[in-house]
Amino acid sequence: MSILPTIDPVCDETSTSTIDLVLEGRPRDVGGFEVRRALPARERRMVGPFIFFDEMGRAELGPGQGIDVRPHPHIGLATLTYLFEGEIMHRDSLGSAQAIRPGDVNWMLAGRGIAHSERSTPEARRRGGPLHGIQCWVALPEQGEEAAPRFDHHPAAALPSVIRGGARLRILAGSAYGATSPVGVLSPTFYADASLDAGGTLPLPDEHAERAAYLVAGAVSCDGRRFAPGTLIVFRPGAGAALCAEGQARLVLLGGAPLGGQRHIWWNFVSSSRDRIERAKAEWREERFPAVIGDEGERIPLPER
Repeated sequence: MSILPTIDPVCDETSTSTIDLVLEGRPRDVGGFEVRRALPARERRMVGPFIFFDEMGRAELGPGQGIDVRPHPHIGLATLTYLFEGEIMHRDSLGSAQAIRPGDVNWMLAGRGIAHSERSTPEARRRGGPLHGIQCWVALPEQGEEAAPRFDHHPAAALPSVIRGGARLRILAGSAYGATSPVGVLSPTFYADASLDAGGTLPLPDEHAERAAYLVAGAVSCDGRRFAPGTLIVFRPGAGAALCAEGQARLVLLGGAPLGGQRHIWWNFVSSSRDRIERAKAEWREERFPAVIGDEGERIPLPER
């Protein structure tokens, strides 16, 4: 853990706005489980390499209840799963079988193609309880889009922590605040879980070209504006942005360098090439993706649209 000195900008400065765009997470039902989707949006498709951002829950599952995201495919991206509460079992076509618990990071590099499923563990399903977390997709640079797929699990204890004034941060992927996560990102990235005390001030890292903050709990202010949970605040490049907590607050910070060229997204596929997405669609339709080992009985069919 590192402790950094605090030299913070003023949160309520309004002479020059540091905010570029504000997006509200949109409710979506994913098989009986509600998420709030902040990216992609009509107004903004990506922040740095982040092309998809879902807040899962918070849901309270009764005994015998659970989530069942059946086997489905990905190409051209990496999934990054992080839980605040609950437990999910990840299985994939490489043979990985890994429960993710609060504070851990699951990083699945799809590259040229992988299939996986996400379900409640038998114990979590038996006892019930809360489920709450974030799942992101990180688009890959063109030279990494056809990389060999891999899965990496990083337990909470392996992720660096930083204390800055009234803020406690865990660096989940990439680099920020003088710390670097062990997660194997392929382009300049930062992704952090930040908890702020009442009255705490948190400046955004200024070494990254694109930056955003998603409010999970509490309320924060910036540029004289107040923000509530479910809001993604996108900041202007190079602006000395800072967030102030009105009470205890929790945020996820994300961003990095923009990827060169356009990225296309269709269902679970991301690519710089539309033709590559068409090929992936045919491969899943014709059952040419490898099966999820230990979860071979079901699969999500290719959507018609």
